[in-house]
Amino acid sequence: MATTVAEFLDLEGIDVDFARDGVQAWELSQQNQYQVVILDINLPRLDGFSVCQRIRASGDDTPIIMLTAKDRLQDKLQGFEAGADDYLVKPFALDELVARIKALSGRLSRQVRKLTVADLEFNLDENRVSRQGRSLSLPPVSLKLLEVLMRASPKAVAKQQLIESVWGDEVEGSNLKVHIHKLRKVVDSQGLPPLIHTAKALGYVIRESNADSN
Repeated sequence: MATTVAEFLDLEGIDVDFARDGVQAWELSQQNQYQVVILDINLPRLDGFSVCQRIRASGDDTPIIMLTAKDRLQDKLQGFEAGADDYLVKPFALDELVARIKALSGRLSRQVRKLTVADLEFNLDENRVSRQGRSLSLPPVSLKLLEVLMRASPKAVAKQQLIESVWGDEVEGSNLKVHIHKLRKVVDSQGLPPLIHTAKALGYVIRESNADSN
């Protein structure tokens, strides 16, 4: 089945790396950058759930599609809990798989639970932020701003997008500049190289100073 899927995707103009077991799948995910990862739950050596969990634990936000012959609700829930973005039950139409790949391609998974930019880390499960291993104390608004910026990094986020992500339609969004200033005071303190930058005529970006923001 894996060979058939790989050959069909190739015909659709989608480049594919094929792993014969879960260990190889995990290694490939660490060695390369993909737009989408497709995992069968019943992989030898390391099952799909475990591979998915490892990918998410590493901070990788590549979208993941889980494939399985199981259609029980509990299996689907376990897949999503492991960090999957989509779930396809075998047998399935190859055209449907292609459609789901295209829908997820180019997106960042919302399932990743650890964000990293340079020496800055944000553990979303624990709401814990650290830089160079030192814990940073941030209020809820700053944490939300930081999450949006880190998920988009190294791309800039427009001011309006930041406001809508944090405050929705509430008036408090007009104080964005003040909140960014407070966030900078904590993240870029003690003489550390600045990570939060103003993107002229757009908004803000979090990245290393020498990184390409485009």
